[in-house]
Amino acid sequence: MEYQEPPTAKLGGFDYLIGAIAIGLTLFQIWHGLAAELSAPVFLPLHLSWVLVLIFLVSPSFAKTAPKPIYHLGRGLDFLCVCASVWAGYVLSSFDYDDLSFLMDGLTPVDLYSGALLLCLLLEATRRTVGWIMSAIAILFLAYTLYGDVLPAQFASKGFELQEVIRFHIFSTNGVFGAPLAISAGVVFVFVLFGALLQVTGAGQFFIDCAFAIAGKYRGGPAKASVLASAALGSISGSAIANTVTTGALTIPMMKRLGYKPEQAAGIEAAASTGGQIMPPVMGAGAFVMAQFTGLPYAEILLVSIAPALLYFFCTLLYVHLMACKLGLEGMTQVEKIGAVVRQGWHYLLPLVLITALLLLSYSPVLVGLAGCLAIVVAAFSRRKTWVSGAALLSGLRGGALMILPISAACATAGIVVGVVGQTGIGLQFTQALLALSGGYLWGAFILIALAAVVLGMGLPVTAAYIVLSVMAVPALNEFGLPILTAHLIVFWLSQTSNVTPPIALAAFAGAGIAGASPMKSAVQAFKLAFGFFIIPLMMAYSGLLWRAGETGMEFSLAILATMGLIVAFACGIEGRLVNGLKPGIRLLLLAIAGSMLVEQPLVRIAGLLGLGLVLLWDWRRGQPTPASQTSEL
Repeated sequence: MEYQEPPTAKLGGFDYLIGAIAIGLTLFQIWHGLAAELSAPVFLPLHLSWVLVLIFLVSPSFAKTAPKPIYHLGRGLDFLCVCASVWAGYVLSSFDYDDLSFLMDGLTPVDLYSGALLLCLLLEATRRTVGWIMSAIAILFLAYTLYGDVLPAQFASKGFELQEVIRFHIFSTNGVFGAPLAISAGVVFVFVLFGALLQVTGAGQFFIDCAFAIAGKYRGGPAKASVLASAALGSISGSAIANTVTTGALTIPMMKRLGYKPEQAAGIEAAASTGGQIMPPVMGAGAFVMAQFTGLPYAEILLVSIAPALLYFFCTLLYVHLMACKLGLEGMTQVEKIGAVVRQGWHYLLPLVLITALLLLSYSPVLVGLAGCLAIVVAAFSRRKTWVSGAALLSGLRGGALMILPISAACATAGIVVGVVGQTGIGLQFTQALLALSGGYLWGAFILIALAAVVLGMGLPVTAAYIVLSVMAVPALNEFGLPILTAHLIVFWLSQTSNVTPPIALAAFAGAGIAGASPMKSAVQAFKLAFGFFIIPLMMAYSGLLWRAGETGMEFSLAILATMGLIVAFACGIEGRLVNGLKPGIRLLLLAIAGSMLVEQPLVRIAGLLGLGLVLLWDWRRGQPTPASQTSEL
């Protein structure tokens, strides 16, 4: 499994300049993670200005296809933005917070202009990397801060002066340089770098090979391998879309050759890749934000998330299996044995074991991530056949910096939203409105939050959607008596749905591009496969699925069994198949059993599980599966 560097086009001087700046950012981050000599008011402006410089260099104002005069004019503007980012970063990182005169006398003109300029540069960089919707939301919240006093009483806020807004959002830890950017610049960066090094050292391909060796021979093997590979790699990549593209380039063509329809292959990969964001040990960027927001150790979040994550992938694998049965598909005829694959790359497992153990021992996540980066490099050089070149390692350092650009931009902009909520008190108004619209019922609030998550996710990355939604919705869930970790995990899971929910499902659209399928049909398939993102958070609210203090093992076990029963009954009822094809009456019975799992009374759930077991036994005793052509279709 020797790593083969991908063929690349000839690089020019400008590409080398970008590479040098990106590698410089990575080395700066590593140095700060180890030395921690810079305070947050110095480190975060330097990090953000570095990120802005790279964004304006790699994301030009106009595409190269534009007429040359327009393109060159745009590059000139980009260069001005680069210079402005450097100047603003220097002014802010050298600001003297010990001199409290700025609180009494106000900001100096230089400080005011640099702060306003940084806000504008950030919004433009976010537009280029994340999309105009994220920038528009931040502008809308800023406008509310400035002009909230002219709104009707039920929506009004005090209304703040421009200098107060700049001081709050730039010269404090409440806005741009608040918790979201601090987490992105610290913990998230090192784990994104870890993911980049996994790819360039060949470790990523090892996990994909393991998935095919484990699941390839079974019915619908490539699809099941896609689910397993995405579970292994998704939490580290930091992006469902990146995971879809990375693993989907191999799994989607194989699924199509086996007999899956193009939109099914794209939907399977998108649903599995999105699930990587809720899979321990890393769980994407949002979990580290959650640790900061809740004040709980990351190890606690990791432990309670294991069971729900495994249930999600159980749900996805079940749907994949039912699809394969309906299509009459078989497994792959030639699959390498898992023992042979592990013998070739077992050393790549050690870094994952290391970071999991260190996280559970509550070591600093930044140091854990750096230890993982070092471990993956050492692992690659521990065996002669997996050595990598210096150019590949530099590519990993460069890739880690470029992958963090949209994440840091989104987190810094999300910090504006969080800051506005704190400065104006709009979060309390949102909580009161949510409680009123839900009629005082938890399920009503759940539906409203799920809808808000889908709408926000149409324009925001998952982490940004979670940050925005959590500051607004978590207090409402707390009002219903849910513990803070349960409320945050519910919002965190619902925030993932935007990648697989029509009409805008970015992970599904990325998979559709690889599969040559209809984007909307792929999104529908992904939504169906990823329905666990809606069901499992509901069970978090109505059962002991998250192990809480004082909960017995019996209660926890019943919650897991009830969730599995709900998944099986709902999926088989919708798909119209267990072992054999099912008639409408049995499908309705299964859906009724699924509904019984949402009732909080243990006896009702036990009765539902017994009923499901009887239906499964009856169907199995019916004999051999019916041909795929005779199964009922939706």
